[in-house]
This record gives sequence, structure tokens and C-alpha cells, in this order.
Amino acid sequence: MTARAHTPDNQDDLLEYRLSLRLGPVHARQRLGIEREAEARVFGPDRHSFHIENITSAPGFISICLKLAGLFRRGQHNSRRLDTAHNQFHIPGLPQAFEGFRILHLTDLHVDMDEANLQAVIRQIEPLEYDVCVLTGDYRRLTWGPIEGAMEGMARLRSAIHGKAYAVLGNHDSVRMVPGLEDMGYHLLMNEHAVLQRGEDKLYLAGVDDAHFYKVHNLHRAGDEIPPGGISVLLSHTPEIWREAAHAGYDIFLCGHTHGGQICLPGGIPVTLDSDCPRELGRGYWRRNGMQGYTSPGAGTSVVNVRLNCPPEVTVHTLRRGAPAEARAQCG
Repeated sequence: MTARAHTPDNQDDLLEYRLSLRLGPVHARQRLGIEREAEARVFGPDRHSFHIENITSAPGFISICLKLAGLFRRGQHNSRRLDTAHNQFHIPGLPQAFEGFRILHLTDLHVDMDEANLQAVIRQIEPLEYDVCVLTGDYRRLTWGPIEGAMEGMARLRSAIHGKAYAVLGNHDSVRMVPGLEDMGYHLLMNEHAVLQRGEDKLYLAGVDDAHFYKVHNLHRAGDEIPPGGISVLLSHTPEIWREAAHAGYDIFLCGHTHGGQICLPGGIPVTLDSDCPRELGRGYWRRNGMQGYTSPGAGTSVVNVRLNCPPEVTVHTLRRGAPAEARAQCG
């Protein structure tokens, strides 16, 4: 008699089985376990307690304050007016075939937050020219609960993205989204890397799982098989692991999470970045320990659908050969 393979009995078992095959059993168990534990804290046994990231009164309170100050309508209007920022990375040793290679960078979309914002993102990227698209997390509005609204929005966005799209998860995203996103054509990098090839030349694109809340990033697993001297781009939801990434030898670091502050003081000074990193890393181009990075303020909004003194953006990064320049992104 031959042994029969175990077949999952229900949808939850099927999901765990598929995630175990895709991510490995330890990563799948860890991510799912933390999500379930966090969601239990969000609601509590009586469904009236809350997790600190999900204070249910926060959106209403902030909205009322902005309305009283006469800033709500302006902030909402700002959230739907996206910029296209253009940034250049000058990289010594960049393979000749990747001179001028363009990366469309999307992050913090929160696609189920506001329909008008999602439509604005789609309109903004449709005319753009790029070679690959990367997404650095936070596709869902909340950090808990159903994923269907976010999945529907991500499917519509995928239809507007030309060519390949590589993505990592953020602290708002559930690992339950991975199979569906990959079925749509997003290539998730869950502590993994992909090889982009042009002729004989290669560029290595690595990505880590969320390092802000879940702490399930693994830079070693993502990059151990990248050969010495290989030019590498790391996707991370948050800039918080900049030091680890620089010492691991990554050349470029792309991230989001901070929203650039989202609601800023005049001059674009953020009130908070919700990120354990130097404030200079909170938005735009930066350099640390030989690594170049870019923290996008993101295309969407969180908690309340407004932006003040911090416009949303989609970013096109262009790779150039040569020594790093003190360039800054320009909007156009």
C-alpha cells in the first residue's frame, strides 16, 4: 500500500499548506501566528479593546480637528493630486546593459482607502515608461480584518502596470494576500531575490518581508546567493533596516512606510514618521555607509485620507553608471 499525500480539509488548512510550500513552514507559521495574535489584541475578547495601531477613534478625531481648522477639504484634495518624481542612482560597476534602466516604484497605496485616490494612481502611471515595477508594501487600509477590498484594488492596479511587477509586504498587509497577489501576476519577494538579465549582464533584485511590525525580514536569506560584486537592489517596506542592509552589501535600498509624514508642518517638516530611523531617511534620496537609498512618501494615505505639505508620489528611478551624485528627486 502506498502512502497518500495529506490533503488540506478546509480553506484555512489549504492556505497554510500553500503558504508553507511557498515560504517554507517556519516563515509561514511565524507570519500567520503573529497576525492572529495581533488581531486578537486589536479586538480583544469583547471586540471593544484595540491595538495601538488601530485606535478606532483616531480617524474621526483627526478629521474633526482638520475640519475645525478648515484644512480637511484641502488635505483630501491634495491626497488625490499625485506627483511623478524622477530620481537617478549613479552606480560604479553597473553593467553596461543596465545603463538607463528605469524602475517604477510604488508604495503605501492603501488601495481600499479611497476610490478616487486609486483611480488617480492608475491615471498617473498609465503614460509612464519604465522597465520594471517594484512595490514596497502596505496595500491594505487596515492592519487587520478582511483582505478582499485590497485584493480587488490590487487586481485593478496590476492591469495598469506594464510588464513585470515585483513586490514585498508591509505592516498593513496579511500574508494571506500572497497567493492571490501572485495569481494576479505580482512576483512577491519574501526574503528572496530575483535575477534581472539583459544579454549576459545581470542585476539582482532582493526583497524582505515586513521589518517594522512583524520583524520577519531576513537579509541573509534574501541575499546569500547574490554573487560578490553583483549589483543589487533591495526592496523593504520600511527604512528602519538601513544599517543592516548597508553592511550586508546592498547597493540600492528602496522603501516607503513613512508617508513622508503625510500631515506635515509648513516646509514639509513631518510631525511623525512612525519609523525608527534618522529623520533624513524619512523621505527622498539618501546615502549611508556606501549604500544609496530612496524613501518614497507613497501614493496613498493611512488613518485619514488627507495630505498636508507632503504630496503623494509615484517614483521613476533611473540607473546610471558612474560615481554616486548628490542628486535629489525632481517632480514632473
